[in-house]
Amino acid sequence: MGHGHGHGGHGAGRAADRRRLKIVLGVTGSILVLQAVGGIVTGSLALLADSAHMAMDAGGVLLALGASYVAARPAGERTTFGYHRAEVLAALANAVVLLVLGAVLLVAGVSRLADPGEVDAGPMVLFALTGLVANGVSMAVLSRSDTGSLNLRGALMEVMADLLGSVFAIVAGLVILLTGFQRADPIASLLIAVMILPRAFTLARDALRVLFEVAPDGLDLTEVTTHLRRMEGVVDVHDLHAWTITSGLPSMSAHVTVTEEALAEHGVGGMLDRVSSCIAEHFDVRHATFQIEPESHREHEDLGEAH
Repeated sequence: MGHGHGHGGHGAGRAADRRRLKIVLGVTGSILVLQAVGGIVTGSLALLADSAHMAMDAGGVLLALGASYVAARPAGERTTFGYHRAEVLAALANAVVLLVLGAVLLVAGVSRLADPGEVDAGPMVLFALTGLVANGVSMAVLSRSDTGSLNLRGALMEVMADLLGSVFAIVAGLVILLTGFQRADPIASLLIAVMILPRAFTLARDALRVLFEVAPDGLDLTEVTTHLRRMEGVVDVHDLHAWTITSGLPSMSAHVTVTEEALAEHGVGGMLDRVSSCIAEHFDVRHATFQIEPESHREHEDLGEAH
């Protein structure tokens, strides 16, 4: 016996996220071309690193946008949970791209430290300032989302890394202009890598937690069991499972054993409503399935476990 809830609010939030991603894709694509030209003209590794990451960023935003459309497709006869996990897979793909990019920047930065070359710092600063403004706009757009989507978070992390890249490129350019210290450019690219890698690992970890169906963060299953067992008429809770379908959609299932008196007073439907409301109100899990079992059924459960 189950108890379900619709996901209309989640769908509306996803549609709003798609609008934000389209705006960011347009901004990023435009600035990407300008950054790449600037890196080639000035010979700046930091600026080229920033433009390379913006290319990754544009691809990541496009991937996130496509995944959001796929995730919005209705469930089918065999795809009973729908395509929500497409967003999680997109977030994982973005994390992997960020990890690869961070590693490439580390190698390139170390290699350039030995032979920094000449950087035309003036244009470098101007191009980086343009990127900074564009990334600031993109950050402002994406930060307005309140869906908690891993998919959008992956895109936001890409933009945030770009923003940091622009800041470091500006600082490196100013240092070169004022002091002539050419190694400021590869140092800036190394700092960009150092900022990217930990966040990429975190995003990958969170995406894998969803894919491996680990219990949602902040949901203590021992506390859930204890709370349900304290309900009047509840004798036992077993076969409790909790997972996340996608960001913002925690789910749960459990067998709940109740007394014959509670069943006589409230009926199966009444007990189901009480248990479901308890979980929704106290633990904010609104997609839950419970099997209500009479106390006399415990012997059958024990026999099943023995086999």
